[in-house]
Amino acid sequence: MKTIKFISILIVTLLFSSCVRDSDIFDIVESIDAPTNISADFFITQDNTGLVKITPNGEGVTQFEIYFEADNNEFATIGIGESVERTYSEGNYQVKIVGLSLNGNATEVLQPLVVSFLPPENLVATIENDPTNNFQINVSATADYATMFEVYFGDVENEEATPLMVDETISHVYEEIGVYDVTVIAISGIDGAIQITETISILNPLQLPIDFEDASLDYSFVDFGNVISIVVDNPDISDNNQSQRVGQSIKPANAEVWGGSYLELDDPIDFSSLVNLGVKVWSPQSGIIVKLKVENATNPDIFYESDLVVNSANAWEELNFDFSGADLTQEYHQVVIFFDFGNSGTDATYYFDDIKLVQSDSEVFESFEDFEGAAPIFTEFGNIGSTQVISNPNPGGINNTDNTAQLDNAVGSEVWGGTFFELTNQVIDFAGVKRIRFKSYSPFEGKVVKLKLENADASVTHEVDMMTSVANSWELLTYDFIDAPDAQYTRVVVFYDFGNVGDGSLYLFDEMEVGEGALVSTSPPLTIENFEGVEPAFVEFGGIEPPIVIPNPDVSGVNTTATSVSQLKTSGSQTWAGSFFEVESPLDLNNYNNISVMTNVPSTGAVIKLKLENSDASIVHEVDLLSTVSNEWEQLVYDFSDAPAADYTRIVIFFDFGNPGDDSIYYYDEFQLTN
Repeated sequence: MKTIKFISILIVTLLFSSCVRDSDIFDIVESIDAPTNISADFFITQDNTGLVKITPNGEGVTQFEIYFEADNNEFATIGIGESVERTYSEGNYQVKIVGLSLNGNATEVLQPLVVSFLPPENLVATIENDPTNNFQINVSATADYATMFEVYFGDVENEEATPLMVDETISHVYEEIGVYDVTVIAISGIDGAIQITETISILNPLQLPIDFEDASLDYSFVDFGNVISIVVDNPDISDNNQSQRVGQSIKPANAEVWGGSYLELDDPIDFSSLVNLGVKVWSPQSGIIVKLKVENATNPDIFYESDLVVNSANAWEELNFDFSGADLTQEYHQVVIFFDFGNSGTDATYYFDDIKLVQSDSEVFESFEDFEGAAPIFTEFGNIGSTQVISNPNPGGINNTDNTAQLDNAVGSEVWGGTFFELTNQVIDFAGVKRIRFKSYSPFEGKVVKLKLENADASVTHEVDMMTSVANSWELLTYDFIDAPDAQYTRVVVFYDFGNVGDGSLYLFDEMEVGEGALVSTSPPLTIENFEGVEPAFVEFGGIEPPIVIPNPDVSGVNTTATSVSQLKTSGSQTWAGSFFEVESPLDLNNYNNISVMTNVPSTGAVIKLKLENSDASIVHEVDLLSTVSNEWEQLVYDFSDAPAADYTRIVIFFDFGNPGDDSIYYYDEFQLTN
């Protein structure tokens, strides 16, 4: 009858509050979940009477049933916020607390109750800082003969005790950092309570990740070289950085070329699993060097630094600094950041944010077949139909390419039927990320797609199975080849719906990629221009002098050719000044993905930008590298694997990009396509 009464109360309430249909009322009632977080607090009088006050708690409860002993049916019914008293004789009990919801759904728990007429002994309190919240502690306690415990957390005047039941853990969150006395009192059914007081420290250590959003943290920068860094409001809240607060670094006109700032962490950086640091940066100009350095707190000779170049101006971008070369047996507490390293201050303002450990950028993939160029020669087996390159019949989602491969799993084909093609001018020789992935389109989900690799004579093979997870939609299938034997794999075999007889379904696959370091070119480097024959027609821009071909000024090291190009970057020439020349045939970026060039420059750390353009400059792609030596030849290798497909015929080179000319002379030579 009590459930009917509850429902009646709800119906009356709804009728008076709004116009509600009867069916809606009962739908609402029936949808109410069962109560949660059911528990009870026990308060025992310390007078040998065994009188215990029971106060139940819970969420989604309209009333409670308290079974004083779980193994009998004697109970009391009370409402929310009410208590019930019971006199117990000395002993151990299980009290059953039942929480009832409005529709009669019930949740019950058993809670131990100890009634002792002996004073508590052997009190042990466990007070621990919470691993996920620096301001929270978790408290539990044990004591012989204790019926319950009371806890005082020490952060409020005239504090009321918080009850702690036997076998229970309670938590408390402090408002501020500081030192607090936490007192735990053990109580039984007789006067003679005992207590323990422990002093705990609430700290909020500065440690990675740093996002500048926590007002309780001390983001006090140590500046040097006349640079000034503080925390400010984000001046450019955008999709690339939604943070409200960021670091700001001003490099005044009198700042040193090595000026910067650092934060000292309370705990050393944990490089045990991740060895790269990501930092979001905002710069008023692209092409500048951002140096990130980690340093030991007490020994400045223990450090490691990494340089990266800003690619975008007036926009947030994330730079990924590789610290794998550091001595990771050492401790690094200081994180040091330098903007426009190597150049004096110009009153520029830079911003940075979200300093954190991140995955290495080495988790990237190289394309070995995208079906956009010359189609590979497919060989079918097991009576499947043809495999051919066709126009993408289902562009959208993750795949909007022009072409794709199509496999016809012909009716009656063998359960092991499939297709393969041979790699040309390259092999898969796993050295980096041992994974292969491609985009797949299947008319069914739950089909096995087997990928197999074979070496030239099929004496070494390895295969991995994946399942389609969607139907009639492109998805990315990623295969783990971590267990593949060491070999040079040249044959790629694909099976769709492996294990089932063919039913005439058509499957699509595209954009086949392998983890970086696995794709090895078997094509020798191809010379683009070595300046030993007919001199190309150079075109200069930005106010620099025309390039000239001269005798090699330093026939040594990696470059012993007879001639090279001299480029004078005239004093006052533009920061973007450079030159270009045209090649007769488009660069072969299908079989090659890198371009190398020999350079000889007067200083290290200079940005040397290489840019490719098609004939009308409607499609371009550029890559930046830094000089690492001065006044000697070095070979710079530029990765153009991300360049859009185009017929590139123009090669543009910029020296000390981002800085005006100062009459420095730069030399370059030996342009080659490589892998």
